[in-house]
Amino acid sequence: MSDVRITYVIGPDGAPLTVADLPNPDTKRWVIRRKAEVVAAVRGGLLSLEEACNRYTLTVEEFLAWQKAIDRHGLAGLRTTRIQQYRA
Repeated sequence: MSDVRITYVIGPDGAPLTVADLPNPDTKRWVIRRKAEVVAAVRGGLLSLEEACNRYTLTVEEFLAWQKAIDRHGLAGLRTTRIQQYRA
């Protein structure tokens, strides 16, 4: 069985997303789009959860919170100013 690597996934804006399109590993400012791209990359198999956490110095809990926010509230759930509203 060959080890086939995913080369792209569909990003949050509907366009193809490759590893080269992902946010820079030293990203400090996590805007909605960047968070959504990382979640899409992991969900689509472009990166494993472990690879994403290592690449972006995230905790598993932090990544899972992003994923949960998208699942519950769409991209708007990733807006940091709305976190308190959505946690209720």
